[in-house]
Amino acid sequence: MRAYIDADILIWHLRGEQRALAFLKKLKSDPSSEIWIGAMQRAEIVFFMLPKEEEATMLFLTQFNTATIDQSIVDKAASLYRKWNPSSGTDINDALLEATAM
Repeated sequence: MRAYIDADILIWHLRGEQRALAFLKKLKSDPSSEIWIGAMQRAEIVFFMLPKEEEATMLFLTQFNTATIDQSIVDKAASLYRKWNPSSGTDINDALLEATAM
């Protein structure tokens, strides 16, 4: 089973949030789980990391497969975004991750 992780969970982990660490450990301990992040979630992490965080962050990210984004994913995400944004405030990155996981 593929488990797609949102950038918020990764950021919480990198900031020392124990619940995020416990969640990631639980997923990693399940032999049937493949842990994935979307390309935009990876971008959220690497674009905003501080220079002093780069080495540890890049090492941390090696634990995850990163899914690419192609035209069909963008088109699906756009449809999801238009459907959900007015009512739930879904952002573009969330819609892209959802479309990637579909």
